[in-house]
Order: sequence, then structure tokens, then C-alpha cells
Amino acid sequence: MVHLLTHRMILVFGVFVIGFVPVVCGQQVVFQTVSGHIHFRSDAPMEMIEATSQATKGYLNAEDRTFAFSVPVNSFKGFNSALQQDHFNENYLESESFPQATFSGKIIESTDLSTPGVYDIRAKGKMVIHGIARERIIRCQLVIKPTVMLVNARFSVLLRDHQIQIPRIVHQKIAEEIQVDLAFKLSPR
Repeated sequence: MVHLLTHRMILVFGVFVIGFVPVVCGQQVVFQTVSGHIHFRSDAPMEMIEATSQATKGYLNAEDRTFAFSVPVNSFKGFNSALQQDHFNENYLESESFPQATFSGKIIESTDLSTPGVYDIRAKGKMVIHGIARERIIRCQLVIKPTVMLVNARFSVLLRDHQIQIPRIVHQKIAEEIQVDLAFKLSPR
């Protein structure tokens, strides 16, 4: 039993490490995305900053309702200037030291993810940004179709929750609460 459990743990870890490659174990279906869309907006008194990434990778296990998603911090594009993007990566998110933002956990509701329909669910898990983990519950909408699952969510992130420091000189240009929208299309593998 321990040997089987060890092999299963190695398999799960291996799937996570090699880029969230999906696994089908018996009847268990894992959905994945390799190009999920995340958009953030900082609406401060003196400046609006927006950027988008299409590089989110992740999976959702339809049987046990667990999930893990990851986005490279330096994949965000669309800033007002190249200098603004440099400041985002070097001074605020420190993407060289903290290259990934992640969210992993479990869907709280006992929704049957094999039944097509539209479901409002809550995803509970650990969100890690700037190397700081916070327990979060994110409300999401799942649209389950026969061959695809769509996930949409809107939520906010407080910079102080992840120890992201904003210098006084630019305090009026960067909001303390960042609005995030995400849209993932997940396919079974």
C-alpha cells in the first residue's frame, strides 16, 4: 500500500513539475489549459495600469474537484510603457526571485463536473504571489460542455497581503487593490 501511494505521489508531483500535463487514471479525467487568460487592472488616482497574460497553465481534476494553476509573472504584457513593465517585474513583483504566481486547492461545492451546465462555484485554496501564500476563496463560473470546460472569475488582490511595497513617490499611480479577471478554457486529456 505504501509503495502504491509513493508511486501515486511521484506521478502527481511529476505531472505538476512538467507543466501540468494531464493524466487519465481509470475513469478519472483531468482537464488542462496551457494558455489561460489573466488580466489585471490597477486603477489609481493618477494612473490606470493594465496588463494581460495568455500563459497560464493548469489543471482541474473533475473527479475530486482539485485544481492547480500557475502563471509566469514576467508573461504579463500591455503596460503603458516598457519602463512600467520593467518596474512591475523588477521592483514590485520581483519576477526574477518569484517567477510564478500560483493558485491551488479544491472546489468547495460538490458539483458533478461531468454534467454539462453552468455552475457558480467557490474555489478554495492557497494563492501565492510574490512568494507570499494566502488562503483564498474565489467565486467562479464554470460552463461545462461535452468537450470543454470554461472557467471565469473576477476578484481583487491586496498588495499588502503579498508584501508588495509601493514607494511613496508613486503611491498615487499604483492602486493598493488590484482587480483581476480570468478566463480559462480547459480541455480533457
